[in-house]
Amino acid sequence: MMMTEFVTTFFNWDVLLEVWPLLLQGLWMTLGLAAVAVPLSIALGVGIAMAQDSRSKLVRMLLVSYVDTMRAIPPLVLLIFIFFGLPFLGVNLGEFAAAVLALTLNGSSYFAEIFRAGLESVPKGQREAARSTGLNWAQSMAYVVVPQGTRNVLPDLVSNTVELVKQTSIASAVALQELLRSAQLAQGLLYNPTPLVAAAIVYFIMFWPFVRLVSRMQNKAVVHS
Repeated sequence: MMMTEFVTTFFNWDVLLEVWPLLLQGLWMTLGLAAVAVPLSIALGVGIAMAQDSRSKLVRMLLVSYVDTMRAIPPLVLLIFIFFGLPFLGVNLGEFAAAVLALTLNGSSYFAEIFRAGLESVPKGQREAARSTGLNWAQSMAYVVVPQGTRNVLPDLVSNTVELVKQTSIASAVALQELLRSAQLAQGLLYNPTPLVAAAIVYFIMFWPFVRLVSRMQNKAVVHS
């Protein structure tokens, strides 16, 4: 009897069939957020990591301040400030744009630190060799240093990407109907937690392969070291 009630409450097939279109709509929104925020975060992170090699002390200080600040502020707080605070300054962003901006600012700070560690792991001789072939600073970084540094920190990059995609759930705070928000709406409509359980299962199915990939990459790195 208790098992039947448990299944009916948390794994109700009829409820799932009824709300699945809503959950699918939320899933597409989650994937859309990730498809925009992840590349932007990676590109900005690479740019910051490369710029930290600048000879200007002021530039380096500004970049370090940016990275430290964005890492210190919880992404949810950042999103709330962007969506609800910036309008007082005359800047009005929609839910999707505000979520992308918050995720990009926060994510790029972590990617910047990862890429910086990767760039620093490349021997200086590689840079000097690249410059001796006639490549300028930007070319040597793009063709020699960044590819090698990226390979050195690939597990961390994959892991951080997974974390960034999971953080798309903060968009529910501004009523953007991503997967978590869709599950919450469905639960409220039917007074049954099955949609939340379904959303959790969808998240698990999406992320588990990448978690296993990171573990395998880390194990290989330990073996080779």
